[in-house]
Amino acid sequence: MYHTGVQTLAQSVLHYIRRNRLLKAGDRVGIAVSAGADSVALLRLLLELRKEIGIVLSVIHFNHKLRGAESEADEQFVTDLARRNKLDLHLESGDVEGYATQKHVSLETAGREMRYGYFSKLLETGLDRIATAHTVDDQAETVLLKIVRGAGTRGSAGIYPQLPVHGSQFSEKTIVRPLLGTRRRELEAYLRDLGQGWREDSSNRDLRHSRNRVRHGILPRLERHLNPAVRETLAEVAEIARADEQYWQQEVARVLPQAWNAGALQLTVLAELPLALRRRVVRAAAESLGLQLEFGHVEDVLQCAGNAEPGKSGTLPGGWVVSRNATELRFDCASSSKANLDYEYCLRVPGRIKVAETGTWFEAALVSVRVCGGYNPDHLLDSTLLGKELRVRNWRAGDRYWPAYTKSPKKIKELLQELHITGSERKIWPVVVQGADVVWVRGFPVPAHLRVREGVGDALAIQERPSGEL
Repeated sequence: MYHTGVQTLAQSVLHYIRRNRLLKAGDRVGIAVSAGADSVALLRLLLELRKEIGIVLSVIHFNHKLRGAESEADEQFVTDLARRNKLDLHLESGDVEGYATQKHVSLETAGREMRYGYFSKLLETGLDRIATAHTVDDQAETVLLKIVRGAGTRGSAGIYPQLPVHGSQFSEKTIVRPLLGTRRRELEAYLRDLGQGWREDSSNRDLRHSRNRVRHGILPRLERHLNPAVRETLAEVAEIARADEQYWQQEVARVLPQAWNAGALQLTVLAELPLALRRRVVRAAAESLGLQLEFGHVEDVLQCAGNAEPGKSGTLPGGWVVSRNATELRFDCASSSKANLDYEYCLRVPGRIKVAETGTWFEAALVSVRVCGGYNPDHLLDSTLLGKELRVRNWRAGDRYWPAYTKSPKKIKELLQELHITGSERKIWPVVVQGADVVWVRGFPVPAHLRVREGVGDALAIQERPSGEL
């Protein structure tokens, strides 16, 4: 995974790019440059490789406005660097501190959300890829932090070499990390050999931040006392975990349609699964409702499932309750705070929208009919019969729906009653509409007259995803 001294750094990075299929000829690539050593080295390396790969480069800088004159000096440094190398420059700034206060998140989270929001806009308006300068060191820090905080294989997977941007109009638009197989010290040595300067971010030494404590204290001690190659070892853990997680995601996608139906887990299906898959199915089912479960919560749900006495229940985070009857486990939201008001959001095709009331993302993705084997056909719509803009909202009195395999349309109220969906959960139950027509309802197959017809090239998949996903 990591290069040796025999190779030049540029050739090692090129090998990593090609092995992970990060860039291809013709790509318009924006390089995210903060002014630090890692991102400046990424710029110089891609300048060295651009003819061999066949890419068009530009520079991106987002000013977080957190360090006063220091932030302004960083922006000027990046501006001068782009100008000297005759590259287009994309500049943006934002009030990260104000955003963090408004959203009740950390400065680090606020900065990342604003920065990646800007990246999404650039991908919408002409760029094909955005390259960020994450290194082996960043990967090791991330994995260690995740493990200490209680992550499973999903968290241990750390930073991915390539990150699809769901909000873009084209599914191939991605953020790529070409330096994820390279150490930070190698990049600094590369810049010194070139005589290329960079700027140090004073906040990277602030030990109030947990990542800085890991970077400057914990990892160096682990290197000295336990494993000199601990950073590479943690990065390898991430690579193994990513492969494992991909396998488990496929297994969950295969099993979930049989195990999870309209807010309930089927006990007979769940009981037949091995424990590892059972845990993941419980977590995935909860996430479809916007409910994030930790390991202990999953174990509580499984204990409730294994109790032979119907009527048993348990409490979960966010005011949710899990209860067992003779055949299924139901998840219900005991809190009614989300159910007081109607909601409605625009959903572009393709595109996605976050729905605060359900705590989930709704994504409308166009998929080729020839390669949509990973999707349940009951969830695919004929894209030619729908427009470029749909609406996500809670169901309303009088709404009717005709799911496939049923004899006639029914009021959604009746459909939910048949499935014993009650209380606040029923009030916020989501539907997708085109005009006055309901084209999708959570937990039900799509209408027969909207299913994909033979000869149609693209199908429309409407998916509800947990709020924690990018």
